[in-house]
Amino acid sequence: MALGIQGPGWEVIRPSRRRHHGHPALVEYLRDLAARARRQKLPRLLIGDLAHPRGGPTLSGHRSHQSGLDVDLWYAPGVSLGSRALTASERETLPMLPVVDLAKGTLTPAWNARIILTLAAAADDPRVDRIFVNPVVKRALCDALPKQTGWLRLMRPWWGHHDHFHVRLRCPPGSDGCESQEPLAADSGCAGLSWWFSEAARIARAKRTETPDGGPPVPPPLPAACEALLTTP
Repeated sequence: MALGIQGPGWEVIRPSRRRHHGHPALVEYLRDLAARARRQKLPRLLIGDLAHPRGGPTLSGHRSHQSGLDVDLWYAPGVSLGSRALTASERETLPMLPVVDLAKGTLTPAWNARIILTLAAAADDPRVDRIFVNPVVKRALCDALPKQTGWLRLMRPWWGHHDHFHVRLRCPPGSDGCESQEPLAADSGCAGLSWWFSEAARIARAKRTETPDGGPPVPPPLPAACEALLTTP
């Protein structure tokens, strides 16, 4: 189902991409999160990609955002929004403001305590399976919070994600075709974080973008259910 382009506490960014559709559980989660953010007087949600109207792969071959259970939430806008709704033009052109300098591997001045509160609000929901953040963000959270903070374990380091974080929900009840990821470890995930800043991580990152013939990455195969949907008149 479609998430409205604008609602109480949220705005969809780049709606022309038509990636504001998701499983009903995801749409409900975002509405609930926006309400929670408003109660806590946090900034409105700036919502990026969910999924296409019928799910499935993107033209770029992105491996996620296919099942309707993933959403990108921007960390911060590039301009002050105030309380007014964005115009149609602003939704298409609003710049993203990175909270991580990828070249230096450090936080930018855009990082602030309200971002931590927003991440906590996003994670404090039983529907959430994990949240992907840049390793620098994960390190900052590990430094700032007690290791026993319950939601800290849900913050999983991953490349990129310097200007947004990526929420993935659990398989909703009744979704028999949904395949769950491996369960997360019970610890905070802070102990093994140093690998992400090692030479081994740099090599692993480079290999992810390589293909035998030097061409673009090969997209994952479509599930049988998707093939049937796409070939139905």
